Amino acid sequence: MTNNWPEKSFFYHIYPLGFCGAPASNDFHSSSENRLSKIYGWIEHFKYLGINALYLGPLLESSSHGYDTADYFTVDRRLGTNEELKNLIGELHKNDIKVILDGVFNHVGREFGPFIDLKKKRENSIYKDWFSGFNPGGNTPFNDSFGYDSWEGHYELVKLNLKNGEVVNHLLEAAGMWIREFDIDGLRLDVAYSLDHDFLTALKDFCLSLKPGFWIMGELIHGDYSFFTRNNMLDSSTNYECYKGLYSSHADANYFEIAWSLNRLFGNEGIYKNFSLYNFADNHDVNRVASSLSNPLHLYPLYILLFTMPGIPSIYYGSEWGIEGMKNNGSDSALRPDLNLDEMINHPPRPDLPAFIKQLAEIRSGCEALQQGNYSQVYVSHKQFVFSRKTKNEEIIIIVSSSETSEEITFRTDGGSSYYDLLNDDSFESVSNSLTVNINPCGGKIIRKER
Repeated sequence: MTNNWPEKSFFYHIYPLGFCGAPASNDFHSSSENRLSKIYGWIEHFKYLGINALYLGPLLESSSHGYDTADYFTVDRRLGTNEELKNLIGELHKNDIKVILDGVFNHVGREFGPFIDLKKKRENSIYKDWFSGFNPGGNTPFNDSFGYDSWEGHYELVKLNLKNGEVVNHLLEAAGMWIREFDIDGLRLDVAYSLDHDFLTALKDFCLSLKPGFWIMGELIHGDYSFFTRNNMLDSSTNYECYKGLYSSHADANYFEIAWSLNRLFGNEGIYKNFSLYNFADNHDVNRVASSLSNPLHLYPLYILLFTMPGIPSIYYGSEWGIEGMKNNGSDSALRPDLNLDEMINHPPRPDLPAFIKQLAEIRSGCEALQQGNYSQVYVSHKQFVFSRKTKNEEIIIIVSSSETSEEITFRTDGGSSYYDLLNDDSFESVSNSLTVNINPCGGKIIRKER
């Protein structure tokens, strides 16, 4: 296995506690229930779509939403057991689907064993240095009579001291167990922007020593993503800049926004020109993309962009049918539903969207230029956008339109060349260094240069 496998991947993102219909809270004494087994029934759906990588959100023992870890070495009893997760990943691997897990290393929940010891023994606890900002003279909203650093003011999430060698060893031992026992292929690091840089380097080196080709992607929302790859901390990161541009360029009839971002990130002088970011239209923390669009037909040009722009495409479970979901009074529950596969297949909001996504995945998997090609902007207007992806062996031109009427677009290209539309099974000839094409309402084309 080599480290370029993610470039050829199409990820499916599942938030297990929601997807599997687990109870909202962990009582820490009930018997385990193998709710993860639900995923077996979805494997054929994954294969239909063309998915070859699965990102499973938090599934270790936690108090509530999974990002408040109580035990790094045990699968959450609400989802199953270690052996059941191992068997599931084995079956996914048999179906040529790689698996990455959420690594939540910045903070833990208040039911984490060493923190329970700290609550009992305070400054006499052998774990007092495991937690960032421990202050025996402070206090918290939980009236602990001592203080500690939390994640962004959420005191149910206790920040770990990643400068402490014992903490680092504990986390590396956990990651090592996940690799050896579960045979995972990579990690998505929660709030990677908050993690200690020395820890990130140690984690990456350690994981690669156990499994060559192991891939680490970090949750980065802003800042210089490439800093983390230049300094051997991450292989990739979440592309939040283009996440926003994907929906707002359609909702606001302003392709200049996504065009500006793509050129800034991936153009000739792009700051991430040789960096494969993890691209997404929605996830477990943000509104469903169908809820962010005023016209549901804009899902089609949006997904064309997602599968043809530089980087690694990802679909959040359920969005392949165009389901909606929005945050409500601070709750993310509407973003993380328990979905019934038969219900989705038989009564989807957008019946033809899965087949369209399947077609896009097939096109991408068969085009070197869409996986690795350079990016170049060709034409942009408020409702039409054209760009190219090119390697020494292949050139692909992508055209999208958010217009609700058919549009004719003319743009410069090589004179006398012929082109084939992979998406719509059509052919074109350029004339006088230009190409004129007709675009269906809220549609697009993916055309390959034939000669």
